[in-house]
Amino acid sequence: MIVIGRSDKADFPELKLRNINIKVDTGAYTSSIHSHEIEEVEINGEKHIEFKLLDPSYTKYKDKIFKVKNYKEKAVKSSFGNIEQRFIIETKIVIFDQEHPIELSLSERSDMKFPILIGRKFLKKEFIVDTSLKNISYKLKREKMKNKQNSIND
Repeated sequence: MIVIGRSDKADFPELKLRNINIKVDTGAYTSSIHSHEIEEVEINGEKHIEFKLLDPSYTKYKDKIFKVKNYKEKAVKSSFGNIEQRFIIETKIVIFDQEHPIELSLSERSDMKFPILIGRKFLKKEFIVDTSLKNISYKLKREKMKNKQNSIND
């Protein structure tokens, strides 16, 4: 099992996001990502969803429209206890230098400090949460890059 802290930074290569802030939340079952302008559309007779990630308040915002063909819709309980219908996409997360599949619900999180919430469904596979720690994966990544740069310069 890998120890993860209460927050970290991860990469989502298919979503073109690198070193994006994530919050680890053992109270949430489903992981979610801040999305807006979410719309179900038909392209060449097939249903897709279109959406934008983050918003202009985030430095990593790119105003890009993502189109996804493989998705599902699910009832998810919000942090306020309300049941909401949300679209769920499958993508990849890179954390601790390993790529993992992850399901993310598309959710309006503009009022939240972290654009991505990592829930129990993802964590239960191989992570233990230590709330006294943060950015463990990101610090390891930076150290690895620093060592690599030093070996190039030697």
